[in-house]
Amino acid sequence: MHEELDNRIRVFRAEHRLSQADLAEAIGVSRKTINTIETGRFVPSTIIALRLARFFNAPVEDIFALVD
Repeated sequence: MHEELDNRIRVFRAEHRLSQADLAEAIGVSRKTINTIETGRFVPSTIIALRLARFFNAPVEDIFALVD
């Protein structure tokens, strides 16, 4: 996982019973993009982070957090 950024995308997906492919389609990115963000290999752009927040109807801070 990226050393400075943690995320809860997997948790949000599980709560909404979504696959990576379902979520990717819903926000207009590839499944691989969702996978690499979840595993911390890729830090999402602000646009992707905001799309995720809008989709889950949650503040960005509930999905992403800086690691202390």
